[in-house]
Amino acid sequence: MAPAKILVVDDDPAVRNLIQRFLMKQSYQVEAAEDGKTALALFEQFNPDLVILDVNLPDVIGFNLCQEMQSRNGVFVLMLTSRADEADKIRGFSKGADDYLTKPFGLGELEVRVAAILRRQRVVTTAEQKRLVFEKLMIDPVRREVALNSQPISLTALEFDLLHFLASHPGRVWRRAELIQEVWDYEYVGDQRVVDVHIGQIRKKIEADATQPALIQTVRGVGYKFECPLNPNS
Repeated sequence: MAPAKILVVDDDPAVRNLIQRFLMKQSYQVEAAEDGKTALALFEQFNPDLVILDVNLPDVIGFNLCQEMQSRNGVFVLMLTSRADEADKIRGFSKGADDYLTKPFGLGELEVRVAAILRRQRVVTTAEQKRLVFEKLMIDPVRREVALNSQPISLTALEFDLLHFLASHPGRVWRRAELIQEVWDYEYVGDQRVVDVHIGQIRKKIEADATQPALIQTVRGVGYKFECPLNPNS
């Protein structure tokens, strides 16, 4: 299996070089950029599996660059910030970020976060390859595509993983901590509202009325469940 490709984007040469050297020692293919313009050019040429992206760049806001990259191919994005503000993190997640690291951070923590994100690229097992069809909603885990009323729905990588996981267990109620463990694939230490943010983004895209969701329902005091009048079939 070819090593994963990672693009590091940070205007601080010390941080950029440190991350690049460390990840290369972990046998990843790594390219680096100091600003948004260079990052986008490398993004097109390199086609990375993961982008490690600083929020504050000299020519662009990292949140906007994250959204731009996500809109092109749903790449995984790990945001870096010097701010520990939870509102800042929530904003990043709403723009499609898969994870967040606050500076300064340890290289061991970076290694864990990177590995956890890239594990979601795992080969889909036969049992997981089945297309899920619920009335007007179709979820294809092999192509990683979602369609509503036969029209394609654009989801970020993490939004797709979360929706597919919930839809694979219709009727079961999941706590936020359980969803983080199952979908993020590691013990996330931080505000569990990140789950609410992603659920909210998905609802805007697949629900007839996001304020009164029928598919992804809130179970007050517990978490969320996927509910549909029809059982999935292929």
